[in-house]
Amino acid sequence: MTSPLLSQTTTCEDLAVLREVENRVLWLSTAMIDHANRVRPNTSGLKVGGHQASSASMVSLMTVLWFRHLRSGDRVSVKPHASPVLHAINYLLGSLDRSYLSRLREFGGLQSYSSRAKDPDPVDYSTGSVGIGATAPIWGAVTRRYVEGAFGGAGTGRQYSLVGDAELDEGAVWEAVLDPAVSDLGEIVWIVDLNRQSLDRVVPHLAADRLRGLFNAVGWQVMELKYGRVFEELFRQPGGDALRRRIDDMSNPEFQRLLRCDAGELRRRLPGTGPDAAGITKVITELDDESLVRTLANLGGHDLDALDAAFGAIDDTRPTVILAYTVKGYGLPMQGHPQNHSALLTGDQISQLADRVGADVDDPWLPPAAGSLVAELCRETAQRLRRDEVSPAPPQTLPLDLGRTPTSTKATTQAALGRTLLDLSRQAPEVARCVVTVSPDVSSSTNLGGWVNKVGVWSATERTDWFADDRETILHWRERPSGQHIELGIAEVNLVGLIGELGAAWSRWGQPLLPIGVLYDPFVERALEPWSYGIYAGGQSILVGTPSGVTLAPEGGAHQSIKTPSIGIEQPGCVTYEPAFVIDTEWTLLASLGRLGKPDGTSAYLRLSTRPIDQGLAAVPVDPAAREHRRRQVVAGAYALRRTDDPVVTLAVMGALVPEALAAADRLDQSGIRADVICITSPDLLYRAVRARQGQDPADHWILDEVFPADRATPQVTILDGHPHSLAFLATINQVPTTALGVTRFGQSGSLDEVYRYHHLDTESIVGAALDLVD
Repeated sequence: MTSPLLSQTTTCEDLAVLREVENRVLWLSTAMIDHANRVRPNTSGLKVGGHQASSASMVSLMTVLWFRHLRSGDRVSVKPHASPVLHAINYLLGSLDRSYLSRLREFGGLQSYSSRAKDPDPVDYSTGSVGIGATAPIWGAVTRRYVEGAFGGAGTGRQYSLVGDAELDEGAVWEAVLDPAVSDLGEIVWIVDLNRQSLDRVVPHLAADRLRGLFNAVGWQVMELKYGRVFEELFRQPGGDALRRRIDDMSNPEFQRLLRCDAGELRRRLPGTGPDAAGITKVITELDDESLVRTLANLGGHDLDALDAAFGAIDDTRPTVILAYTVKGYGLPMQGHPQNHSALLTGDQISQLADRVGADVDDPWLPPAAGSLVAELCRETAQRLRRDEVSPAPPQTLPLDLGRTPTSTKATTQAALGRTLLDLSRQAPEVARCVVTVSPDVSSSTNLGGWVNKVGVWSATERTDWFADDRETILHWRERPSGQHIELGIAEVNLVGLIGELGAAWSRWGQPLLPIGVLYDPFVERALEPWSYGIYAGGQSILVGTPSGVTLAPEGGAHQSIKTPSIGIEQPGCVTYEPAFVIDTEWTLLASLGRLGKPDGTSAYLRLSTRPIDQGLAAVPVDPAAREHRRRQVVAGAYALRRTDDPVVTLAVMGALVPEALAAADRLDQSGIRADVICITSPDLLYRAVRARQGQDPADHWILDEVFPADRATPQVTILDGHPHSLAFLATINQVPTTALGVTRFGQSGSLDEVYRYHHLDTESIVGAALDLVD
């Protein structure tokens, strides 16, 4: 996987042209931020922002990477605050229309941070929340290998992450780096923008030694670009060793302060007061004032020649990290200042920058002159990076109903997940071949054992199953490139990052995948932010939270999820379901799979339970037409589980609490109070239907008329194993009195009956709530 340009010697002319490109990229990225903040009318008066300093520190790195080393099969995640640099490069390559340069952070214009879904130019990875964009290429690498091995057509290519050094404080970064599978992914390259600043300050202690040790410990190739060629040449002069020691031993804040000094002050401060001061003074005496000031900022991350050599030395047999020392705000008046994160150049400073780089303030978006060496390099680079347009394969036609009818035996919705996947593999093997399951070390405890035994575990290389001949082994762990289950370490953030990238395969390589990530429902909140970002970036997947709720009675409050039903309702780009029965699980899972892998697709969140329920309570219609009618209602969000003549109250229940609701209806009936029982499968879709009826949402609302008709409107009790507000809105459908039952406090360990009573979810509490409403 050697760079195609390595055979070309970097000549002085090459470097001169690269420097011109570097200057243009610096100007364009700075000017578009300036235009958004200082030139474009701002009717609201709110700060626009755009991070000129953070962009400037990345200009050299990105110039060399794009214009010397990238290939069409490579993918790059750009740190959030450097998105203007990416747009500047895309403009020079002809893949961004000039009109957008004046529309940074404008409605319908360039987004604040790189977005695959919303930006008009090529963006490989959406970024924004620090840490998520850094790790996305890891999961992109796994996905490319998976697609290439299973279907072909994904090709090869490096996966680059351009990461800010402060971004490495995010724990999610290290969760990904430490996953055992990552050490086999030689296409991963991280370039750390080591500018030694965070948002508020200069970082007091340099972390490079610690970072080097951490990455070495997990088997990565580590390259360090601390000083540029000018600095290195100076170090070779008499007294140069002393100068190196002085700067190496210097704290970050002291070095940053030197960047703000003029030549006279530098000559006074730089030698210091130690025994090497005289030698250092002698070395810098040989430099004129301009050279001295320029040399101090000659760090490896801004030396085009050093960067070119480093990119050419990447070892593609293991992951690589390049620690590139940079200056935040490099080339701008605010370079190195501790508060430059949100600083903006003044009009005079913009004019001075234009004069220095040969730009025109009055025509800031002027392209390179036709026929110039810069224009020719841009043309050649654009041609080298051109990708064929992806034509997504048509999604497989999924069956709507696998025909299995539940019996009167007890079963759980969690077990139904594995059962449905096995049935799908038998009845629709071409569809099942696109399914890939992912788990953070909970495959067996979430009932995926049968599926894993059937399809095998994915691995970049085949591994020996040393327990294959052990008769007591039930779960067979056959690891091979053809496996369809991916097992990660215990890190839910990694799981959602991977299913997000697997769910984007349709748009990257035209191969729709049907990814299903399974984790314990209480830990959905731990993975919520990267999961949401994956959806935002176009990654369509199914997240299964199981087991859920206080039905985990013996596990206690720490493992009893409360807020997750609300999360499902509120998450954009996602449909949420909480089925009560095995058949409901099958139908909602198939419907969710059918929404994946296409331009208008959506993700799904299924909340499942380990509480066994008598499947006879589902009363699935025998008549085929009636069965299909029930299926449509289940998929749309609700169905009438029990209707009665002249109802007095309605019990709307979701998930594993259906037996308590039905028992309460029986007791109420004995008292002469007739109750309808409505089984809610998707509060999310019902809420959209309510908004659609109000003209606020484009969704359908027929399900409301069928399940909650106005002529059956009665006072209503809502019941769920989660926070009660998740179903409280149902009363607005017909404007009826309501009592919402659910979980509003941390739970206790105990038996199911005890825990239900504790949260007022038992039959007695439901009956009492209904009586209070109808009295």
